[in-house]
Amino acid sequence: MKARFADAAKALFEIPGGPRVDFAHPPGEPALAAPDSVSWRIFKNPVSLFVGGVTAVILELAEPRVRTGVWEHSSFRIDPLTRLKRTGLAAMVTVYGARSTAEAMIAGVGRQHARVGGVTPDGTAYQADDVELLDWVQATASFGFLTAYHALVQPLSQEDRDRLYAEAVPAARLYGAVGAPTSEAAWEAQLAAVLPGLERSEIVLEFLALMRAVRIAGPLSRIQHPLIRAAVGLVPEQVRDVLGLGREWLPRPLELPVIRAAARLADRTPIPGAPPYEASVRMGLPGEWLYRRAPLAPT
Repeated sequence: MKARFADAAKALFEIPGGPRVDFAHPPGEPALAAPDSVSWRIFKNPVSLFVGGVTAVILELAEPRVRTGVWEHSSFRIDPLTRLKRTGLAAMVTVYGARSTAEAMIAGVGRQHARVGGVTPDGTAYQADDVELLDWVQATASFGFLTAYHALVQPLSQEDRDRLYAEAVPAARLYGAVGAPTSEAAWEAQLAAVLPGLERSEIVLEFLALMRAVRIAGPLSRIQHPLIRAAVGLVPEQVRDVLGLGREWLPRPLELPVIRAAARLADRTPIPGAPPYEASVRMGLPGEWLYRRAPLAPT
């Protein structure tokens, strides 16, 4: 069962015909985050990563300028799963990749953002590299991945939750998100400031419909719809209200225990060849090291 699960989980990181990143090289070169960081611990979990990624995208699409840029200048509506995998791979490189690899990738993303711009349906001009928008995208990613792990794998202490936001700052600045939150309190303040500008859009429902229609890897496909409902449930209530995501979008009775069981299995199942495994090897650690470590401090 664990072998089948590992194969399915590994597929969540793989993009057919996409870029290949060697996380095991160069030997000894550090990543932007340290091996003993909270980031290395939580990003290894493919179940919470998938759920948190969907949560982050919902929050991104609530912001009209980000939504227009994403929907008009990416492949989300054509191939949402591959686009989500690309976002996941970027997160893997940012957290686990050798610093030189991560810096090169982030510079490339910056060049792409510099070419993206336009006007929202209500006539508001935007550029993808606007600092305000980059800050929001970075904040939603940190919130989504952190909250999914906290809710579905194991509760994290306030100190560890704050550490996760702080650990993201060096990479965020490379992306141009110089005002990204540095703590959970800073995230909550940013959400309160951005909330008046968020708005309902049918594109959010279209995105969720697309995510329900595509097929994710192996055994996880059996709980795909519950995973998506779990992602909606992690969106802050005030944002769900703005988006019109009512109770019908939330997890059903008994779904969360099943998801938590899968997520906790993922947390202790080494996946040879996956970024966390290979990055540990690069740093002279056993590939299974992250999966054998003691749990993070509970809340």
